[in-house]
Amino acid sequence: MATTSDIKNGLCIEMNNELFAVVEFLHVKPGKGGAFVRTKLKNMRTGKVIPHTFNAGVKINVQRVERRPYQFLYKDDMGYNFMHTETYEQIPITEEIINAPALMKEGQIAEIVFHVDTETPLSCELPAFVELEVTYAEPGVRGDTATNTLKPATVETGATVNVPLFIEPGEKIKVDTRDGSYSERVK
Repeated sequence: MATTSDIKNGLCIEMNNELFAVVEFLHVKPGKGGAFVRTKLKNMRTGKVIPHTFNAGVKINVQRVERRPYQFLYKDDMGYNFMHTETYEQIPITEEIINAPALMKEGQIAEIVFHVDTETPLSCELPAFVELEVTYAEPGVRGDTATNTLKPATVETGATVNVPLFIEPGEKIKVDTRDGSYSERVK
């Protein structure tokens, strides 16, 4: 068992039979009264961030998690199927724990976070940016380039991304997986 003095960013703890990751923390020592640790905790199952305050010296239950590289193979009725890049072990993952399932294409490398004790997948994170080919985009209207106007474009995974007017079908673009926005055109 660890104490509140061991809290750091990224630490995974168990609280109320749920797994939480420490997003940020602050040790506070007021002039009057006891010290405490103010934290923001992210629920590993739901992704919800909650504030929580621990009194100094309280025991916390630290849990071990591992990030493992997996390659996306295909989607079927069981969910999204991934293969470990080193052991070639295949596992199905549900859509709820993937951060951007609409931007995932076959062969995409992703990191899956596992709870070590139970070997259950907690989350699946794509890289911050993915390169996708535009399959359909309306033609840009001449004269609309004075402002930063965007148009919807369909990428090879079927997702719709708002892109600048100069993007044409067949071009490759870089998409931010955290919010699904256009980043830049790939040369």
